[in-house]
Amino acid sequence: MRVGLFVTCLVDLMRPRIGFAALKLLEAAGCEVAVPRAQTCCGQPAYNSGDRATARALARKVLAEFEGYEYVVAPSGSCAGMIRAHFPDLFSGEPAELARARRLGERTYELTDFLVNVARLQGVTGKYNKLITYHDSCAGLRELGVKTQPRALLAMMPGLRLKEMDEAETCCGFGGAFAVKFGEISTHIAERKCANIAACGADAVVLGDLGCMLNIEGRLRRRGDLRTKVLHVAEVLAGVDEN
Repeated sequence: MRVGLFVTCLVDLMRPRIGFAALKLLEAAGCEVAVPRAQTCCGQPAYNSGDRATARALARKVLAEFEGYEYVVAPSGSCAGMIRAHFPDLFSGEPAELARARRLGERTYELTDFLVNVARLQGVTGKYNKLITYHDSCAGLRELGVKTQPRALLAMMPGLRLKEMDEAETCCGFGGAFAVKFGEISTHIAERKCANIAACGADAVVLGDLGCMLNIEGRLRRRGDLRTKVLHVAEVLAGVDEN
């Protein structure tokens, strides 16, 4: 399978090792992986802010860079969801580009969904002999149905123990621009999420979107929690953080 890895701009800028972990997992699943060098943003921030012109320009860029691949995979439910669920809306009045957007969307997957349901990955190399809890990020869960897939992959890791927190499916308060526009509400939501993480006593909270990771980690540290790690599921599965 020839896969185009959509790294995401946030991963590229803030935690590149997530991209390398995703690459390692895809290659372990037998994929031929390419990473278009000029890729940038999926257009989601502009789309969510009502700037449809900028969002369309970025979407056209994604189409041009990725439509030659058999599949497109992103270590982010929100970016994969943008391509699958919202690109068609951006081009609703442009039949030719709408058809292109729909075709690309049908071949675009969040990383764990692809590994489980397309690549049928049978094992992972990571080792993490600790107690974790899992946060279900909103876009992956609600737009793409990502719920059991990361848990199935984590269950392949001997020694790893998963304890579900209360309200695992509840938002962390990030929501992209939401955290900026509605800071006080976002802080309250993040505080509740972090209280649930603390209550289960896990060594790490694991999830599939870096935006949520940054929001949760920031709130945990402000609460004085310097112990609980915040890890992307790809990092754990690929063993790039085994400490």
